[in-house]
Order: sequence, then structure tokens, then C-alpha cells
Amino acid sequence: MSTIDREKVGRSFGRRAGEYDRHAVVQKRVVERLMEQLVAVPAPGAILDIGTGTGMLLGRLADRFPVSRAVGIDLSPAMAEAALANLAGRGNVRILAADAEQLPFADNSFDLVVSSSTFQWLETLHQAFTEAHRVLSPGGSFRFALFGAQTLWELKAAYRQAMAACGDGIDRTHRFMGVDDVLTALQDCGFADCAVHTELETEYHADARAVLRAIKRVGAGNASAVPTNGLAGRCVTQEMLSIYDREYGCDGLVPATYEVIYGRGVKT
Repeated sequence: MSTIDREKVGRSFGRRAGEYDRHAVVQKRVVERLMEQLVAVPAPGAILDIGTGTGMLLGRLADRFPVSRAVGIDLSPAMAEAALANLAGRGNVRILAADAEQLPFADNSFDLVVSSSTFQWLETLHQAFTEAHRVLSPGGSFRFALFGAQTLWELKAAYRQAMAACGDGIDRTHRFMGVDDVLTALQDCGFADCAVHTELETEYHADARAVLRAIKRVGAGNASAVPTNGLAGRCVTQEMLSIYDREYGCDGLVPATYEVIYGRGVKT
């Protein structure tokens, strides 16, 4: 597995900020599920959305809790600008470009901290979860969703087969975290009443190339810090596409599976 180039992640999402909402199919489902899980949460005085993207989740929360102060941050300035444009006119909303691992807020500033489809782009969860805990007020709730270890397993399996066939020994696939990683991070960072569960979401596409296009259209390209390897890299890509279509295609479609890990914790 390769390490994550977070600057590359920010640039990639920034380039797709203008079209993200048109293509973020699974991400929209995740927002809906998070909203369902937040139905019993009492109105918070202040809300923080980490990795707000184009503001999908934050806008829904601002509408549900119109008297709450709502703040969204995103690593990508372009995404932050898109969220600001999408949420214009909501007087209770503030958006800024900031890092999940270095939140620019005082201790005990928020009653609810949320995040959707963001934390999988971190090397580890510890620093971001520590920051979420720090800015929560006592009794505040942390609710989030991130993509887990089974995400895009078909693509990763095809890639590794292709890598072996083409003699490229560098695994550039993204490491998605598992349920145990997430639960341990919550507990280690001081949260109480911790719980995590997973759900699978599946998209279907015409072929493997369409899967790659769908991933790139939301900015979620390869975040590896390791550069591709010239001819060997092209060989791997072509072989991967062939394997994906051959081994996973059925009735003219191929699946792309996403494992979504939903989690919660409370600051005591």
C-alpha cells in the first residue's frame, strides 16, 4: 500500500468542485443515511461539518436546525467556494478552507461535529479524531461516515492481478480503513458511547472504464504519493480493465462496491 498525498487529494477534488454534485451518487446516499441517524439529535447550538465538500450535508443540517450556528470546512479552497455558493443566503452558515487535522477553532466550540465521505483520505484517524474531540463541548456528539476496507474491492483485486501479470511490484491502491481501526481510534481519542457499523452500497456501470470515469468525476482519483511507472503503469491499467470486465461483468454491467462505515462518539 502507498501513502496518501493530501495535497494531491485537495487539488483533485478542487478540479471537480463544479461537477461534483452531478456525479456523487454514493456520497448523496451517505448524506441521506447520516441525516436519518441524526433524527433524534436535539438542536445543537453550533455544528461543525468536517470535509464539507459542496455543502450537501451542512445545508441539510442548517435547514433542520435553522437557529444553530453551522460551520463547514474543507481542505480544498475550490470545494469551500462551491459550498459557499450553494449555501448562499443561509445566514447561519459559515464556510472556510481548513485542515481536519488542524481545526482553527477553540476548545469546546461545537455541540455537534459531523463528517461525510472525508476521513478515508487521511493516513490515520488519530489526529483528526483528536481535533474533533477537542472542539466538541462536553456532552457533544461526533457523527460521521467514511469509506471502509471493502470499498472498490473489485477494482483493487483486478489491479493486483494485473500488477502481478505486468511485473510492476509497487501497490498504489488506496488503503481504506476497517471497522476495528475506526472503533479503536474513537476510543483512543477519548470518546465515550462509541459505536460503528457498516453498510454496503453498489453502483453499476457499463464497463471498467466507466467505473474509473465515475471515480474521477468526483475527484476521487488515485491519492498515492508514488508516481506511476511509465510503460509498466500503462500495462497494469490495460490488464486491470480487462480483468475487471471479464471477472466481474454480468448482464452487460460491472459492479463497484462501497463499504460505508458509520460511527459515533460522545465527549463526556
